[in-house]
Amino acid sequence: MAKAPAAAGGVSGNVLLYQNPVPLTKDTHSKMGVSATAAPFDFLRKAHFVPVTAPEFGAAANSYPLIFAGEAKNPLAVMGIRGEENLFVEENGQFNADFYMPAFARRYPFVLAGDEANNRFVVCVDEKADCVVKKNPERPFFEGAELSAFTQEAFEFLQAFERDRRATEDMIKVFNEHDLFEQKEMNFQGNNPDGSLAPKQKIAEYFAITEERLKKLDDKALRMFADRGYLAVAYAHIMSLSNWQRLVNITLRKVQEEQAAA
Repeated sequence: MAKAPAAAGGVSGNVLLYQNPVPLTKDTHSKMGVSATAAPFDFLRKAHFVPVTAPEFGAAANSYPLIFAGEAKNPLAVMGIRGEENLFVEENGQFNADFYMPAFARRYPFVLAGDEANNRFVVCVDEKADCVVKKNPERPFFEGAELSAFTQEAFEFLQAFERDRRATEDMIKVFNEHDLFEQKEMNFQGNNPDGSLAPKQKIAEYFAITEERLKKLDDKALRMFADRGYLAVAYAHIMSLSNWQRLVNITLRKVQEEQAAA
């Protein structure tokens, strides 16, 4: 996790997946841009979870367990059950196209960072991203004195992501107010090389919404949840938890392959 530099207008903040996010400026980046790489999603290889927003739950629920983590109940798509292992990034650095990619990852190498001095957000780019090049980019950040169409499209995506992120925070507050969360844990048990069961390991502690608590909502709350789309999010989350078994199955196959190779 990188921290956006404070040197430019007081920009600061930790950013998952990013190594060196810096404010995008014409003076610094006029000749720079993005070009295709052989392993475009290598930056995700060690990310075993990725944040998601409320509007993504419907699409992401078919691919991963969607959980709420930490005191803030941040929603996450779980992409691996071993630390620093994303099960959906292939060996060649491609992302498995059969599964949903969260917007948090799709916005890379761009990101919004907080400018505390001016109470605003600043567009940053990860200068250490493999796809960011200093000369003759396939998609430049600037065209002459103006932002390129590519960069303008990226800005619009960032703005939409920020709106969704704020809407998600509002949703979490409502879920908390209605006491919908229960603390859960997920355990994983593999096999030893001799075929015997290995000790059980706790791989995740998280918060989940339960159907039992949803059923306790009164009619007024249920109408509000339905009108705002919160009910759809809650049930997508509940259904997504069946994907824990997918992660376990993939991990067990990988463990077997590693043991066979050793």
